[in-house]
Amino acid sequence: MLRIALNAFLLAMYTLLLGVPAILVMLVVPNGDPLLWFARPWAWLLARSFGTRVTSSGMEKLPRNSSCVYMCNHQSHFDLVALLLALPGQYRIIGKRSLFRIPVFGWALSLAGFIPIDRGDRERAIASVNRAAEVVGRGRSVVVFAEGSRSPDGRLQPIKKGGFHLAIGAGAPIVPVTIRGGVDILPRGTLRIRPGTMEVIASDPIPTEGLSLEEMDRLIESVRVALQSGLDPPPAAAPPPGGRPVGASDARG
Repeated sequence: MLRIALNAFLLAMYTLLLGVPAILVMLVVPNGDPLLWFARPWAWLLARSFGTRVTSSGMEKLPRNSSCVYMCNHQSHFDLVALLLALPGQYRIIGKRSLFRIPVFGWALSLAGFIPIDRGDRERAIASVNRAAEVVGRGRSVVVFAEGSRSPDGRLQPIKKGGFHLAIGAGAPIVPVTIRGGVDILPRGTLRIRPGTMEVIASDPIPTEGLSLEEMDRLIESVRVALQSGLDPPPAAAPPPGGRPVGASDARG
């Protein structure tokens, strides 16, 4: 309980320390970009304090001269920390509406143009997707958590269609981004943060320009396969010819 209280204190302190200046700067620079200038040090402080190491791969595959839709799996609240540390450039995130009600944190999200979504209200959810399409049209990428909510066990859940309506409507490429390790650090249903390593793995972009909504199922399957490939453990190394598997212990006394 003491550890959880300390975690909450550090989270609140870092949010005030960097969230308030971010809000003040965004009042002067209203395009929303300053938030990530402050959010990345905020994420670094959290990762450092809680013993979280974040690694990334595939970032060279990201589109450099155009906006895209990052389609991510979702294991943990700590996924946001990993994304901020691994994913370069400017982007906006679609997040559940309750996050925007958190003092300072939610105010900063709103000022930066992050997009709240209420999946329990279909009309408001559609309005959020349309707003996200406008963001993409203005040259900013958008992050979508493809499953819609956190996985209870780390396994990939059924993928929602909203992000695909966004990508097809905007003609923007989809970049599947797998986040691994969050379920071991801060699983759903607990406030206890454990030390560990998180991996952020970007897959090849999937073009959507010229696609119709009739092709959505194929697109969803392509993203599902890409996300799952990042979650699957790498294949074991084959033993050398005539030898033992790598790492086998020597039984000789």
